[in-house]
Amino acid sequence: MVLLRGIISAIVLVLIWQAIVFGFNLPPYLLPSPYLVLESFNQNWLLILHQSIPTVIEAGFGFVLSLFFGMLWALALSYFRPIRLWFLPVLLISQALPVFAVAPLFLIWFGYGMASKIAITTLMLFFPVTSSFYDGLRKTPGYYLDLAQTMNATKWQILWRIQAPAAFGSLGNGIRVAATFAPMGAVIGEWVGSSEGLGFLILNANSRMQIDLMFAAILVLVILTVSFYFLIDWLIKRLLCKHYV
Repeated sequence: MVLLRGIISAIVLVLIWQAIVFGFNLPPYLLPSPYLVLESFNQNWLLILHQSIPTVIEAGFGFVLSLFFGMLWALALSYFRPIRLWFLPVLLISQALPVFAVAPLFLIWFGYGMASKIAITTLMLFFPVTSSFYDGLRKTPGYYLDLAQTMNATKWQILWRIQAPAAFGSLGNGIRVAATFAPMGAVIGEWVGSSEGLGFLILNANSRMQIDLMFAAILVLVILTVSFYFLIDWLIKRLLCKHYV
C-alpha cells in the first residue's frame, strides 16, 4: 500500500511538472519536460551509473561512521557527567555551523578524494544519531533502573539489557533521518570539490547548460535517497528494533 501511494504521488508530480512546462511554454534550458529528462537518462544512463558509484560509497561509509561515532558519543554523554557538561554544547554548536562553511576545511584536512566527502557526510549525520540515542537513553523508565539496581545488576548489564533496548525506538528514528540525508551529504561534499560523483555531474551539467542531464542526475539522486531510506527502515524493523519500533 505504501509503495502504491508512492507511485501515485510520483505520477501526480510528473503530471504537474509536465503541465507547468506546457502551460507556461518554458524552454528546455529553464525547465525541461519529463520526456526530455527521460530521454537524457536513456542516452546517458551509463555515465550516470558510473558517477553514482562514488556517491553511494561515500554515503554508505559516512552513514556507518556516523552510527558508530554517534552511538559512542551518546553513551559517553549519558554515562560521564563532565563530558555531558562540557561537550554537549559543542555538539549543539556543531549543528549551528553551515556545512558549506566548514566543507573547504575538510578538503584541506582530508584531501580531494573520497575521504573528505565521507567526513562531511559523517558530520551531517552525526547529530541526529547522537541526539536520538542520547534522548532514548535518558528517558529509560526509572522503575526499570530501580529494579535492576535492586537485583544488583552491573552498569554493563543495565546498559545492555535495559537502557539500550529502551532507547532503540528513539535511535531508530535518528537512523532513519540519517539515512535520508546520507546521499545529500555526499553530494554536498562533491559540490565543494570533486572530480566524480553525482554532485560533480550535476554541477558540470549545469555549467554546460545541459539542464536535462542535470535533472536526470537529480532524479537518480532522489531514487537513491528513497531506496536507501526504505532499505534502512526495513533493516531497523528486522534487526534492530523488531520488538521496540
